[in-house]
Amino acid sequence: MLYQWLVSLSDDISVLNVFRYISFRTFIAFLSSFLLCWMWGPHFIRRLVSKQIGQVVRDDGPKSHLKKQGTPTMGGGLIVMSMLIPSLLWANWHIPLVWACIVITLSFAGIGYIDDYLKVFKKNTKGLSGKLRLALEFGVSMFVIYILVHYFQFQTHVSVPFFKNIHLDFGNWYIPFAGFVIVGCANAVNLTDGLDGLAIVPIIIATGTLAIICYLTGHYNFAEYLQIPFVSGAGELAPLAATVIAAGLGFLWYNAYPAQVFMGDVGSLGLGGFLGTLAVLSKNEILLVVVGGIFVVEALSVIAQVTSFKLTGKRVLKMAPIHHHFELKGVNETKVVVRFWIVSILLAIISLSTLKLR
Repeated sequence: MLYQWLVSLSDDISVLNVFRYISFRTFIAFLSSFLLCWMWGPHFIRRLVSKQIGQVVRDDGPKSHLKKQGTPTMGGGLIVMSMLIPSLLWANWHIPLVWACIVITLSFAGIGYIDDYLKVFKKNTKGLSGKLRLALEFGVSMFVIYILVHYFQFQTHVSVPFFKNIHLDFGNWYIPFAGFVIVGCANAVNLTDGLDGLAIVPIIIATGTLAIICYLTGHYNFAEYLQIPFVSGAGELAPLAATVIAAGLGFLWYNAYPAQVFMGDVGSLGLGGFLGTLAVLSKNEILLVVVGGIFVVEALSVIAQVTSFKLTGKRVLKMAPIHHHFELKGVNETKVVVRFWIVSILLAIISLSTLKLR
């Protein structure tokens, strides 16, 4: 909480007034997080190797993935820690939304850690029971949103992109709805994490998009001009988002093909939970479908595959999630990954365009 201390000194040292600006702290948080992740990465990877924390590859997956067996996993812990430390230094912890975002992120990362532990040390490729994992995720997310709604007057309405006058008030039903958004996003990101660099870049792009929206949403004049919901304190989520973007870039340094480390469920669930929470707290629950379109398609491909097989006995894809389908059709892994990145950028631009098209 270095930020508060520096601000307290600003009356005597005028140059420290710069720390009052969210934009400056977002920049500092970004640099801190990237350097921490990038510098700590080699040591972290060596520790994973020394403890024999290697990836367990599914037998029914693409044969090209068998060579990835044993690659260090649970690298998402590096991202989470590189995000948490700068957040402690540069975020305004007097804002309830900051606490909410951190609690959900760490809780989901913890659930992912348990899942990874079972897979790596117990050699159980299925990991934590699906029902138990969902129950824990819903429990955490709904509890946090309940606290915000009933103790900090967090609004229960939902805005519809492209329509400035349509606001759907869910009342108490907003709590399970918000929980569904967060849990759905976390698990969609988890499904996407299957190729080197595939998940982390769309996460970076989507987080960057929502960071801009959070900053604008938390600024009354900007929100009024753009006719988007004003959420008090939402601007303070921008420094948090910057730490995720920077830690993601630092992780990508080691996760790019051929990957030296995988993020594992500790990373995909933690970052997915963060992304979903960012959308909820900035009142962009529906827009998340566009911002995180890659994750939505990945999740829908699994749902379609399972539903089709149960109803007809036939599969609509060669393999789900859909990135494996493209692999089995002969598309090179790197080409699949880069094309998904390109689509993520296009979706981000479309999402930002909704700020004015209302």
